[in-house]
Amino acid sequence: MRVVIAGGHGKIALLLSGLLAGQGDTAVGLIRSEAHTADLQAAGAQAAVLDLEHSDAAQVARVLEGADAAVFAAGAGPGSGAQRKYTVDLGGAVLLAQAAQHAGVRRFVQISSMGAGRPAPAGSDESWTAYIDAKTRAEEDLRARDLDFTILRPGGLTAEPGTGLVTLSAGSLPRGTVPRRDVAAVVMWLLSTGAAAGLTLELTGGATPVSEAVAAFAGPARGQ
Repeated sequence: MRVVIAGGHGKIALLLSGLLAGQGDTAVGLIRSEAHTADLQAAGAQAAVLDLEHSDAAQVARVLEGADAAVFAAGAGPGSGAQRKYTVDLGGAVLLAQAAQHAGVRRFVQISSMGAGRPAPAGSDESWTAYIDAKTRAEEDLRARDLDFTILRPGGLTAEPGTGLVTLSAGSLPRGTVPRRDVAAVVMWLLSTGAAAGLTLELTGGATPVSEAVAAFAGPARGQ
């Protein structure tokens, strides 16, 4: 399986690349700077230098040609302003989905955020409000496309070692945290099994092995 990952130098993307490489798959990370190439190679991934903020769908589609799946794992990052939430978290996601359709890549996993789908709480700062709005609008765009998509909304991300145990739900979960490695593992299983097509899932740490949690959503594509 060949998987193209937007935000290839991000923490979840690098962990996902390592997991994919470990099972014999090919991960191709989209990166803005050639300086990040060595980090991707160390994780077992190939690098494609392409800036989603300064590219068009045709350029991205060329990288996606021949891929089996695309993953949107990019983000403007906590230190960025509100404007970049819209150019990366929204614009980048929309562009990757457009390119996937142009390239005929049907399987698409979008890493969103718990809290998306509703307005940010009153009193939230400008950056968080923009982030949640951008993620929500990116989700809405993806649901309108003819793709076998899964939207994954993890809770608060931690750098703790993965436990391999999660809670994965098609309904709303109480706010919680989840190690980035477990997020990567869930994405890997979603890609490997094709489970949860057409669904939006929330994810936190829990008590169910990742493989079992994902297998609960196996079956034909469903809309949500």
